[in-house]
Order: sequence, then structure tokens, then C-alpha cells
Amino acid sequence: MACSLLQRIASTPMEGTLESTRGEWAEGYRRLQAAASDRVQYERMLAEVALVLEQLRRRVGQTFTLGELASAYGDSDRWVQAALQEAEPAPGWPARTTTVQDAAFHLYSRGAVDYKP
Repeated sequence: MACSLLQRIASTPMEGTLESTRGEWAEGYRRLQAAASDRVQYERMLAEVALVLEQLRRRVGQTFTLGELASAYGDSDRWVQAALQEAEPAPGWPARTTTVQDAAFHLYSRGAVDYKP
């Protein structure tokens, strides 16, 4: 019983952090959807999201947990920027990076084995 209590206490901060991180991803997805009124900007962002999704498939794989995805998110600023730079994105991409990154993680999270809306 003490072990079970200890496990619950130890897992609580991670769950809280994971929920906070998922909130960031959801907010990025909402910002992406809000950009739909500017068709050119929206299409640029969708192309950049697709690029990040491709990178996630390579880095995280097809079978993953939300915790594993959150771990990949920890250093994603670096590799997302590098991937976008390599792809020679449309002008203004640095201002879109956070939205694109978070939206891609939100979309990819739906494939997690432990995903719950």
C-alpha cells in the first residue's frame, strides 16, 4: 500500500506537467485554426506543420505514449527551427514557429497509445 501511495505521489507532478504541455499544444492548434482566415498564411503554416509531423514520425515513431512525446517536446525548439530552416520556408517563418510546433505536437498526440481527449 505504501508503494502504491508513493507511486501516485511521484506520478502526480509528471501528470500535471503533461497536462500543461498538452494545453500548450492545444493552444498552438487553436492559433493555427484561427489563421485560416488568411489563406496564404494558413497554407504556409500547414506546410510547416507537415514538416514537423514528418520529423516527429522519425524521432518518436509510430507507437508512442504521451510521456514519450512530451520528452521529445523538451528539446524540440532546436530541431524544429533547424528543420524549418532547411526547408527554406516562406518569409516570416520565425514568428510562426511556436504555433506550428505546438499544433504539430497536438495533432501527433492523437496517435499516442494512451491518448485521451
